[in-house]
Amino acid sequence: MGNLDLTFINWDVIGKFVLNGFYFSLTLTVVATVGGILLGTVLALMRLSGRKFLVLPATFYVNGMRSVPLVMVILWFYLLVPGQFYSYLPGGTGSRAEYSAFITFIAFEAAYFSEIMRAGIQSIPRGQVYAGQALGMTYGQNMRLVVLPQAFRNMLPVLLTQTIILFQDTSLVYAIGAYDLLKGFVTAGKIYGRPEEAYLLAAVVYFVICYALSFMVKRLQMRIAIIR
Repeated sequence: MGNLDLTFINWDVIGKFVLNGFYFSLTLTVVATVGGILLGTVLALMRLSGRKFLVLPATFYVNGMRSVPLVMVILWFYLLVPGQFYSYLPGGTGSRAEYSAFITFIAFEAAYFSEIMRAGIQSIPRGQVYAGQALGMTYGQNMRLVVLPQAFRNMLPVLLTQTIILFQDTSLVYAIGAYDLLKGFVTAGKIYGRPEEAYLLAAVVYFVICYALSFMVKRLQMRIAIIR
């Protein structure tokens, strides 16, 4: 530890190497969260529909995704999908790692968001569902106007906590060569001959960001509890 030298990190190094990686990690987190919640909501509604032809595939998808490590899903998609697939997308094969990261994160996180959404929907008293049905609402209207708005408020802290975990997991895209926050630090460390310091600083940055977000989620959870 006595040989550590953290002075190689300055604003020029951060601007040249780190910010681009941070921007990608942040973008991946936002896109995967939004896409995961949307797809997860569909999966949750399929599992709660009571119809076997919807319940079975949704259950298989959710349980299957939750049973394998994320890094394995990332590598599978990156290695098994033909390169020609990416040639039809903006950026072509040069953006293969980035597209693989976006697609796999949305598909993987949807399984976790689905369970959160399903628990949130089930937390709403059945009396409100019956009241909506008594008013002549269809299943879709009942979910959209009565159940989901209340369920979303109940599960908002859990959704945000899962988003923080998602941000931490973005470092796994380093395995397929995507330029994320971790790779920004690692690249700077290699160029300046300070790899140990680079990993240490990356850990500190992840800790500060995630701790601050976790503190905000706890405050939000307290406010929601007071409102109830």
